[in-house]
Amino acid sequence: MTELKFIASCRLPTEWGVFTLYGFEEPGGQEHVALVMGNIADGEPVLARIHSECLTGDALFSQKCDCGPQLQAAMQAVNQAGRGMIIYLRQEGRGIGLINKIRAYQLQDQGLDTVEANLALGLPVDARDFTLAQSMLKHFGVSQVLLLTNNPEKVDTLRTNGINVVERVPLQVGENIENEHYLQTKASKLGHLLSKVR
Repeated sequence: MTELKFIASCRLPTEWGVFTLYGFEEPGGQEHVALVMGNIADGEPVLARIHSECLTGDALFSQKCDCGPQLQAAMQAVNQAGRGMIIYLRQEGRGIGLINKIRAYQLQDQGLDTVEANLALGLPVDARDFTLAQSMLKHFGVSQVLLLTNNPEKVDTLRTNGINVVERVPLQVGENIENEHYLQTKASKLGHLLSKVR
C-alpha cells in the first residue's frame, strides 16, 4: 500500500454545500485530494466515494462516460447526509493518463469498446490503485464506510485493506445515448454492478 502524505487543507464552497478540501501527495509526487463534510472521525460509518479523475467527464462535461454525473451525485448525497467524503484520485483514464485516454477514445470512435481500445494500445484495462484510498481513510481515522460505487473491485480492495464496507450504495446516474455501449461494457467485461442499461 502506498502511504500518502497530507500537505494542506482549505474551505471549498460548492453548489452542493461547503466541503473541506484536503491535499495529499504520493512519494513520487502525484497529488490526490479528499473532499470532506461534517465530522467523519466519530466512529460511525461514513458515506464515501472513491472517484478517479476524469477531466473529460468531470470538467469538460463529456457524455462518453458517466463520471461527471457520478461525481455530482456523490457530492449531492454527502451534502444531503450532512457528513461524508469523496476521495478524488488522480488516475485519469483508469490509470493510463489523459493522452492515452484520447488515443483510446479515438479507437472507440472507430468501433472498439473501452476494454478493446486499451488492449489495442498495449495498455492495461485498468491500472488504478485503490489502496491509495485506504491511506486517506486512515488519515481521517475512518474504518467503516457506506461506499458509493458500482465497482466491486473498490469494495474488495477496501475490505482487503482493513476497511469495513458496511454497505455498497449504488450510484447509477448519467446514462445517455453516447455512453450506452460504454456502460454495457463496464457491466459485461469489468464486472460493474449496473441494472439494465437502456
